[in-house]
Amino acid sequence: MNNSEKSVEVLNDLIKIHNDRIQGYERATVEVEDADLKQLFTSFIGDSHKFKLALATEVQTFHKDIENTTSSSGDIHRTWLNVKAFFSGHTPKSVLEECEFGEDATQKAYKSAIEDEGVPAYIKDILTEQEVTLKAAHDKVKALRDAERQES
Repeated sequence: MNNSEKSVEVLNDLIKIHNDRIQGYERATVEVEDADLKQLFTSFIGDSHKFKLALATEVQTFHKDIENTTSSSGDIHRTWLNVKAFFSGHTPKSVLEECEFGEDATQKAYKSAIEDEGVPAYIKDILTEQEVTLKAAHDKVKALRDAERQES
């Protein structure tokens, strides 16, 4: 696989991760009643749309198709969430735990993409810039989840 094919594969994988993230936070906004959490989740959705657009633009520079779907692991995770929600309800703590799980997956995907030797430096720069915002989102969700644990 040449570097341009590898770059497109990595970019499309991250686009799928953002599609998963958008769907996850859209669902989370429905499941929580807290207005501040809804607003936070909506801002994360906006970030993912912005990042996805930047990634898709790079895919297009290679004259390749954008894979605008979700990942199979995201589909599996959402199915598991449906089962878990049926038994545990939609408490802020459980929603935040699932959001943190998703943010962990996003962090892992970005780390892997940035470390990939087949990805050119200019794309790694884009990913590193996005990763800063995504890391802050992860840390915010984790802090909120930890606060919910202490309250229960």
